[in-house]
Amino acid sequence: MSRNPLSDDPEIAQRLSRRGMLGVAAGATAAALIGATTPAAAADSTTDASAAATTGKGKGKGHPVLPPGRLGIQLYSLRDKVSSVGFGPVFAELEKYGYDEIEFAGYTQGSAGAITLAQLKRLARDHGLHPIGSHVGYYDDNNPNAYTFAQNLTKVLDDAEALGLKHIGTASGPFRYGSTVDAWKRAAEDFNTYGEAARKRGMKFYQHNHAEEFSFATDKPKVRLYDVLLAETDPDAVYLEMDIYWAFCAQFRFGKRPDGTPAAFEPLDYVLKQPHRYPLFHVKDGVRDETTRDGYRMSDVGDGDIDYKKFLSTVTARTHNGKRYHHWQTEHDNPVESYAFARKSSEHLHSLRTGRCGD
Repeated sequence: MSRNPLSDDPEIAQRLSRRGMLGVAAGATAAALIGATTPAAAADSTTDASAAATTGKGKGKGHPVLPPGRLGIQLYSLRDKVSSVGFGPVFAELEKYGYDEIEFAGYTQGSAGAITLAQLKRLARDHGLHPIGSHVGYYDDNNPNAYTFAQNLTKVLDDAEALGLKHIGTASGPFRYGSTVDAWKRAAEDFNTYGEAARKRGMKFYQHNHAEEFSFATDKPKVRLYDVLLAETDPDAVYLEMDIYWAFCAQFRFGKRPDGTPAAFEPLDYVLKQPHRYPLFHVKDGVRDETTRDGYRMSDVGDGDIDYKKFLSTVTARTHNGKRYHHWQTEHDNPVESYAFARKSSEHLHSLRTGRCGD
């Protein structure tokens, strides 16, 4: 399997290699550990997934895969509840379900009754929930007053700072200027600007992917656009939130170049090459279905086919200065029942074990 889809573009390949050096250095000690533990984790994944489904939380042998204090939820998944009952009752439910963190998708989401940022911050704290990040639009060039990074960067950062956020990002793809390599280089410069402004306030700017980020440049069809973003952004100012579900959908959709030649990639490899650049993840599941456009049908976490035992255990083996620095946010774009999704997803992730007590 090719691990360097940009080998035909020497300039970008060189930038990617340089960008990856910090990640390699930070994770070198953990590499041997991953090599020793991952095969065992992969071998046990089917057994543990079945055990989790039948025995519930905490019944398996071995160490928990989910790092303590790092389970969050993207509140977009609960937008129906927030709009009908408000943030308070929703936060109370999340506290019961064992969540530690929350990620915003707007600070009202049509919530019942007006609420200030100070009230929202206090409400989260009262329920033991730590606001970890927020999604804000990248741009709206037709509206100079839009609440986006491009149009109102200072206001966006002011609000994030008022909430005490350590991460502030966008779920918009870097398609502002088009789908060519130069267009994404231009978008990367935007992101560098936002990242530097966030860094000056003690925050990390991040971009959340969908599947399309892994498509190919229209002018250079051998070049994957996501690799342009990684190569052209400052690794100390621009970070990534991998939506694992969409990355696996992209693996299905964009595993070949437009001319049909193979261009396979592994989402986990991106993280392992530069683990410091991925502080946040969206944990979203899907049932494999190759008759659909994306190759998966979205499901509650634990009801799908993505091997989260392997993914979490491999990533969390990487440390930085002895401290874990990854955060895991469950999400479902359109859950059948949002409280049930939140509860089931938490139970499943808490149930995952390494498989052997000595792992």
